[in-house]
Amino acid sequence: MQSPLPRSTRPLRAPCATPATPATPATPATPATPATLLCCALLLASGAQANEGKWTPQQVLEQGPAWVKSQGFALPLGSLWDPKTSRGLLSNAVQLPGCSGSFVSKDGLLITNHHCVLSILQEHSTAQQNLAKDGYLARTQAEEKKSASYRILVPKAFRDVTAEVQAAVPTGAGDLARFQAVEAAQKRLVAACEQQPETRCTFAQFDGGLTFAITEFTEFSDVRLVYAPPESVGDFGGEIDNWSWPRHTGDFSLVRVYQGGKPFQPHDFFPVSTEGVKPYDAVALLGYPGLSFRSYVAAEMAERQGRFFPRVRDFAAEAIQIIEDEAKHSKEAELATSDEVRGLLNTRKNAEGQLAGLARGHILEKQKAADARVQAWVAAHPADSGTKDASEAAAGLEKVVGERLATWERDFLLDRVLPKALSWPLTLARKAHETAKPDLEREPGYQARDLPRLTERFERDQKRYHPAVDQRLLRAWVRRAQALPSQQRIAAVDAAFGQSATPEELAGKISALYGSSKLFDLPTRKAMFAETTAQLEARKDPLLALGLALDSERRALKEKRDAWSGAVLRLRPSLRRAVLAEAGHPVAPDANSTLRVTFGRVQGYSPRDGVGYGPQTSLKGALEKHTGAAPFNLPEKIQKAAGTPGRWVDTGLGDVPIDFLADCDTTGGNSGSPVIDAQGRLVGVNFDRVWENVANDFGYNPDVARNVSADVRYLLWILEEVEHAPALVAELTAAVK
Repeated sequence: MQSPLPRSTRPLRAPCATPATPATPATPATPATPATLLCCALLLASGAQANEGKWTPQQVLEQGPAWVKSQGFALPLGSLWDPKTSRGLLSNAVQLPGCSGSFVSKDGLLITNHHCVLSILQEHSTAQQNLAKDGYLARTQAEEKKSASYRILVPKAFRDVTAEVQAAVPTGAGDLARFQAVEAAQKRLVAACEQQPETRCTFAQFDGGLTFAITEFTEFSDVRLVYAPPESVGDFGGEIDNWSWPRHTGDFSLVRVYQGGKPFQPHDFFPVSTEGVKPYDAVALLGYPGLSFRSYVAAEMAERQGRFFPRVRDFAAEAIQIIEDEAKHSKEAELATSDEVRGLLNTRKNAEGQLAGLARGHILEKQKAADARVQAWVAAHPADSGTKDASEAAAGLEKVVGERLATWERDFLLDRVLPKALSWPLTLARKAHETAKPDLEREPGYQARDLPRLTERFERDQKRYHPAVDQRLLRAWVRRAQALPSQQRIAAVDAAFGQSATPEELAGKISALYGSSKLFDLPTRKAMFAETTAQLEARKDPLLALGLALDSERRALKEKRDAWSGAVLRLRPSLRRAVLAEAGHPVAPDANSTLRVTFGRVQGYSPRDGVGYGPQTSLKGALEKHTGAAPFNLPEKIQKAAGTPGRWVDTGLGDVPIDFLADCDTTGGNSGSPVIDAQGRLVGVNFDRVWENVANDFGYNPDVARNVSADVRYLLWILEEVEHAPALVAELTAAVK
């Protein structure tokens, strides 16, 4: 089903390799309409088919208008992004913490997913008023709830920095030195970029280090909650329906971005469609997909399938059980862990889906065949200097996998630290260690630019701490550490708890640690944040001592991993050159949290023999699922309003639409991504993939590649007919012609 693509063997370039002129924050302007935003209407092309690819902006520009039209759009590419003005359609795809979003009004109103604002809901929740459960609506701007730590990043420039990074690597550098040189270049480039006011810059590598790029963002820290539906709407179906179809989930929320105490005036925003979508409509999705792994060789995929996902699944399942057990008996525990448990539930089901998809799609076997095909191409083109090292690169990557497996279980456990009793002292220990160095020599995440975020997290996490939950999580983690084989022991754990202990003995030791530590007092912990390693040691706090000892082992692990990463930087580019040359056409690089565009169309799918799913769901289906008990418990006001669909009826469905499927190529981080129609209007908000498509992180299957989006008409119906919020509806639809 993949559309024909222009043939090209040249290496892919990072987003917008043409240097972009830095821009100042956008000033108030006439609201963008489809005509001004896209220069002309985006026209549906007859017979267009979607294809695999999370395309970088530069790739879309390079492939040209004919290729874009073949995806279902006739888009004037100059209006997509103009590097001279740093404006265009792409500037309206903004980055949120772990999610994506987009502006939908001239006054800084921004739409994303319900699950993408859970931290704000939790921040403003109390035992008496649980916003994460009950939702929130600000009927006036004065009622909007400001977050203390939520940030929005609006792109303003993209720059290719490959030459600068490559020049920073010494000739003949070893793997560790190579990684350190690239990291040093990253920090220098980011620091220089952030000399501009209100600017946040991110660094990314593409195709394992074939190219590198900087994205410049305008950063906004004044973000206020406008609307979030109740959990029984925003997470209707819960884990039963998660990663599944059909869905009836209103996974959307609205926040407003402020600048200088006034609503931000974006230069461009997406007009909200009042017409919606119908089957086979062309759509495009813009956002910041996190990570995918299609560039992995078979040995790397085997490690994910055989080790990583089974451990992630089991680790998350144990933590979920602990949290749910405690939440049954304590409203405080339920409130403190609401966003964490939802994340864990999602992580567990994702891991299960990855494993099922890898097996069902025979992805490992297909990758072995693909690896062999590339090596055959290399053997047939021995004179090609760009790919002559590809055979050694493949073998080298397999060697790195083998080295990692030797201490895999220990290393995995050192990464998976959920209890605050460990994560807090580990942060304090690493922060003290890193801030003793000059800023540009510190580990990313602990530089001066990062410290405000760490401070905010320390304050925010106080509301996420519950002592009974935390102690049980720590007991579970220590038991796993004590079960490690002799050659993979964690010395700090053995010293603190012994190599084995009965459940009663371990519970007693851990209870004593909590009782004698000052770590859980927020003012004291904030004071610790400003202290040196020597000052932390002088406190003689047992949990701090454990954190300092664990951090020493984690720093040794980081150095080992840095060397492996340096090897990958040396090896993967050679292999990717061969892969691109063998393919003979542009190939989208793996997702890496940078801005991407994916094209698709609204359509259903057949998950198995004899079963066919339509592409849309409606309010009728939600009412049929309603049982009166979570997770299928529609609010009473939704049920009562169901008989008054108003102007939001989909003529094809004869009812209010809720969700729709499309074959856009998405992954984690695309949550909240705007879905636009052929006129550049917002028709939905992406929030999920179907179960059969979870493993598309490793390999694309057009038959089941379906993403799930909330139809914006469901939001408009709720605001108009359920919440009776005409001002918000008017603001959302003001730009519609």
